[in-house]
Amino acid sequence: MIPEEHPLRMLFHELVTDTYGHIGIFDHELASYVSRILTDFCNSDRLYPVRDAQGRPLREVGEMLVASDPVHGTAASFDAEREIRKHIGDYTLFLTGMYPQSMHLWRSRQSESFVEMVRAGKESYYIVSKFDLFEYADEAALFARLSRHFERCIYGLTLVREELARRSPGALPPPQEPNYLM
Repeated sequence: MIPEEHPLRMLFHELVTDTYGHIGIFDHELASYVSRILTDFCNSDRLYPVRDAQGRPLREVGEMLVASDPVHGTAASFDAEREIRKHIGDYTLFLTGMYPQSMHLWRSRQSESFVEMVRAGKESYYIVSKFDLFEYADEAALFARLSRHFERCIYGLTLVREELARRSPGALPPPQEPNYLM
């Protein structure tokens, strides 16, 4: 786990909050959650926590969806279903927002299209939002908003990615208009 005060966590929080504000998402809780996804997924082990019956990490969203089913899949309980669905939402939001240009790679290895990834992410967050009792009651509304604004959150992450690229060491400054008055 990366500590709360770590510069990377603070950078992601600043970028997501600012970017989401520019596109009209003025939801501090949602922006904080998305920035935590970015921070958590810096550790590649966090990308694939869902495992098959043999303990191998599942990398395809379709396989994760099957695993999330507590009746026909490998989810041992409805709590496990919620955790897997939460991960599917996080994973699809991260991939479609931060790496949309690599969709051709996903299609060559997997059957999911970009539209199917978005649908699976929105649906998964919606299902998580329906776990609205007991210890999950406080978080349910956040996941409902993530589902409702999923496409805008993706767009915001593409802008975050562009800003990160712009800030990268060695990045060329943006082209400027020539000043003909000199």
